[in-house]
Amino acid sequence: MTTQHMEFKTEVKQLLDLMIHSLYSHKEIFLRELISNASDAIDKSRYEALTNKEMSEGAGEWKIRLTPDRTAGTLTVSDNGIGMTRDEIVESLGTIAHSGTKEFLRTLQERDKQANPELIGQFGVGFYSVFMVSDRVTVLTKKAGLQSSMAVRWESTADGSFTVDDAEKEDQGTDIVLHLKDDEKKYLEEWELRNVVTKYSDYIDHPIVMEVERKKPDAYDKDKTISVKEDETLNSRKALWLKDKAEISETEYNDFYKHISHDFNNPSKIVHYKAEGTSEFTALLFIPSKVPHGIFFKEFKIGPTLYVRRVQIMDHCEELIPPYLRFITGVVDSSDLPLNVSREILQSNRQIETIRKSLTKKVLDTLAEMKKDDPDKYRAFHNEFGRILKEGIHYDFARKEQIADLLLFSSTKTEGNTVTTLDTYLTNMPIAQEEIYYITGTDRNEIMKSPYLEAFVEKGYEVLIMLDEIDDIIMGSLHEYKGKKLKSVIRGDIHLDKEKAPETKKAEGAMEKLRASMKEILKDEVKEVRLSERLRDSACCLVTDEGGMDPNMEKLLKAMGQEVPETKKIFEINPTHPVFDAMNALLGDESKLNLLKEYTEMLYNQALILEGSKPRDPAAFAKTVSKLMVERLKQG
Repeated sequence: MTTQHMEFKTEVKQLLDLMIHSLYSHKEIFLRELISNASDAIDKSRYEALTNKEMSEGAGEWKIRLTPDRTAGTLTVSDNGIGMTRDEIVESLGTIAHSGTKEFLRTLQERDKQANPELIGQFGVGFYSVFMVSDRVTVLTKKAGLQSSMAVRWESTADGSFTVDDAEKEDQGTDIVLHLKDDEKKYLEEWELRNVVTKYSDYIDHPIVMEVERKKPDAYDKDKTISVKEDETLNSRKALWLKDKAEISETEYNDFYKHISHDFNNPSKIVHYKAEGTSEFTALLFIPSKVPHGIFFKEFKIGPTLYVRRVQIMDHCEELIPPYLRFITGVVDSSDLPLNVSREILQSNRQIETIRKSLTKKVLDTLAEMKKDDPDKYRAFHNEFGRILKEGIHYDFARKEQIADLLLFSSTKTEGNTVTTLDTYLTNMPIAQEEIYYITGTDRNEIMKSPYLEAFVEKGYEVLIMLDEIDDIIMGSLHEYKGKKLKSVIRGDIHLDKEKAPETKKAEGAMEKLRASMKEILKDEVKEVRLSERLRDSACCLVTDEGGMDPNMEKLLKAMGQEVPETKKIFEINPTHPVFDAMNALLGDESKLNLLKEYTEMLYNQALILEGSKPRDPAAFAKTVSKLMVERLKQG
């Protein structure tokens, strides 16, 4: 096949421009990314060799080789991994839209690039970091399993295009040749390469070798030394998760976490244990301190890396961890699973289910310990991951109360940044209080002024404040906690004062005709007009039935373009508010019925505003307000 001259996709051109012209303070990460890619290529080939005899020939000893050439000014990173075909190299190195490039570019442009070199690894665009230190890159690759020497050469100077040509290569794998820029020749020095490998890639399972020159005694003349070139392995290769915890320093744990997660922050917590019994495995898991980018998108890859007897089977085994713990990263190494295990087998494998249950329990227990022993650290964790963790209440019925124990809440009795828990709430509940009350919304300051809270504040009842969009679904799934039902203060009927029942009955009789008139006026808008026991100062409010949809959830679904069934709400009025005495007086005067209609519609629009909605007819509402203002001013 002849040489092909091809253009990079638009996103790749933009990416290369940023890579080349942005001053990263951690340019050495290019080597981390190349070594990581080489390790992945070897893992794939190693797996194929173990499960497919046709792919096992020609690999030899698995290794990654660094070859600095001072004369040519090149650094070559080689592996004997899976290699690529012509189509694969064009797909992998010519277009990276499938790796989230647009999102990467947007994030890179918004954030301080010098402070965020980890973004390169997070978005899977690591190969292109080579252009931070190179003005030309050549890739020579041969697909594993080919008996001939047919290979592919890819080359680019990051000018917006690349070439692909046929080539010859005896062994399988990939050689990446970096023609270093004049001011980046330090990456030809042994000490620099050794430092970068130790910093970023010390735990790579495969040997990272480099030929070094050493002075050794002359075998024939002990007074003389001779120069000898020999391969030296630069990384320790020790699988950290298989070492005893007592032998591992905090720095080693942190470095390993950064290596596998591409996060430059230290983890919040480390979970390292070995399980024995019906299923034997070792787990090294990390709870991050910051939310990984993209965690709320369905494309986010979840699950720790799965090894079977130190052979990497898959890098994100989602079957090992529930979605509400998707922030967990790490390694699980099983002694029981077969090497050729597939995702289909994993989905119905009893040992995988056993491991999943064990990991879930261990993580939740670790979070409970952190909450008890280090509340400040746990608060920081909850600020980052509380929204994700609470999803477990909806999806993990068996553990919903255990997960609820881990949640932190703002409430009407907390101030500033202080929080409470469900246990603390129960401890502080007045004896007369029968339910756990909560309110949903988007802004704490607005919620604290909400008319829905008036009766609860008066009674001294605490109300939990929920600010996440999914909170109403979550609380509905929890339903009750330690025998106490949870109730939204913006739904259903509220009865806080049983002793006031006679007064309520009396008020209902006095307001019966007014309620009937208001219901007739609002018959197209509301299901019912009733007297409210939750209002004290405000005139009115709108509530949904006990099983109805939360207003915030309704607005969220509509904003997402989803159809929401139209349901009529209940219009509650405060019988102690003077406006209703005045409206009651209008009932007997035929000439005042239009005014009664105006007042009723105005109160309804006011209730819509209080729940966070727009008036039914904003223009008409504004005119009515202006009209009433003029009439009042004329009266003096």
